[in-house]
Amino acid sequence: MNRPHLVLIAGAGLVGSLLALMLGQRGYHIVVVEKRPDMRRRAMPGGRSINLALAERGIHALRTAGLMEQVEQLLIPMRGRMLHDTAGRLTLLPYGQRPHEVIWSVSRGELNKLMMTAAEDHFDVDILFEQSVEKVDFEKCTATILDHACNKTTTLEFELIIGADGVGSEVRTELIRATDGSCFVELLDHNYRELHIPGGPGGTWQMEREALHIWPRGGYMLIALPNLDGSFTVTLFLPRTGAPSFEQIDEPHELTRFFAEQFTDVNELIPDLEAAYFGNPIGQLGTVRCDRWTCRDAGLIIGDAAHGIVPFHGQGMNSGFEDCSELCRLLDENNEDWSVVLPEFERIRIPNANAIADMALENYVTMRDSVTDLDFQLKKELGFELERRFPDRFIPRYSMVMFHRIPYAEVLRRGRIQQAILDELVDTTPAGQPPDWRLAEQQVRERL
Repeated sequence: MNRPHLVLIAGAGLVGSLLALMLGQRGYHIVVVEKRPDMRRRAMPGGRSINLALAERGIHALRTAGLMEQVEQLLIPMRGRMLHDTAGRLTLLPYGQRPHEVIWSVSRGELNKLMMTAAEDHFDVDILFEQSVEKVDFEKCTATILDHACNKTTTLEFELIIGADGVGSEVRTELIRATDGSCFVELLDHNYRELHIPGGPGGTWQMEREALHIWPRGGYMLIALPNLDGSFTVTLFLPRTGAPSFEQIDEPHELTRFFAEQFTDVNELIPDLEAAYFGNPIGQLGTVRCDRWTCRDAGLIIGDAAHGIVPFHGQGMNSGFEDCSELCRLLDENNEDWSVVLPEFERIRIPNANAIADMALENYVTMRDSVTDLDFQLKKELGFELERRFPDRFIPRYSMVMFHRIPYAEVLRRGRIQQAILDELVDTTPAGQPPDWRLAEQQVRERL
């Protein structure tokens, strides 16, 4: 079996829907099972991040799938981080230094609906809602499917099963068991809760529209992303325990005091703060790392099922979309021989998944704490200047992740070297004096 006739995909979320579309374009018969109801016909419960940051890796995959013209109608540019201090003063830190170096706020739901419809309407793709994979037999190539509407199970034969069923993936559990592999799940000691800033009169935005807003407070933070209707999706990240924490802030008066002290300028923009805070669920954050993504020629895990990461580099969706485009690239280069493609995909993607997981964890500290540090801001400006002087050698790490498709593992390696160069330049420059550009050039040319 080098080219399967039927591919079963578990999960019709962002990654599963895009992969179904891209494989459908290549002539495969795709059956997708999705545990949730069809979001195009039934409203989804709140509390989960409704908009995400789309960057170059995700854009490339959508462009490859022929969807970008439609997706562009859903996007709002975010040109930098808008920092809010406790007094309400604003500071904009641009993400890049070129006009195109922006990231894009996009509705998770609208993007998901668009991809599901494109896959179903134009290709041999069937999406079965309120059904989920319960068990997988990789030797017999059968899956036990539970229909949640009638609470009955059926057995479905496949030639290839792909788990795109998120961080709680049942396909991953079965695959790891079948391969004697290992999977490590590390929960962050911080959780999150979603809040909401409504649009102003006539659907206007009550804060700067083209920015990702951050209220960095050291051990915790608040962020807000713009929506097309003038609203902002707001997410509060707090430790699980301690002070402050979700455990501590469990009464309305404590919530009111906390926001009045720490988030003065946004407090009045959230009219339903109490209802949203206590009504929306607390979400967990964690990292998933697996040493096996494939099983024989019959199984594959992808996206969050294979490498769930914390959201602080805006790369969860983008890395999952890159999985899809890289898998299809390997199919095109290897005459769609899955026996060659699957092990090669696993070999290439696991180190890159581990690298972006590490960088996402590091970026949480940057977002909630380091962005307000003058030394951090100095090195950011110095990095931009080195990029202007040596554009073929020095690219700031954030830019490599967000505006390029350099493999994540290479980004992590080069980023460490670049950070050492920046540290040395700052440490050897007297206060008020310009950096030693001859030393900078020597370091860049020798080490990069």
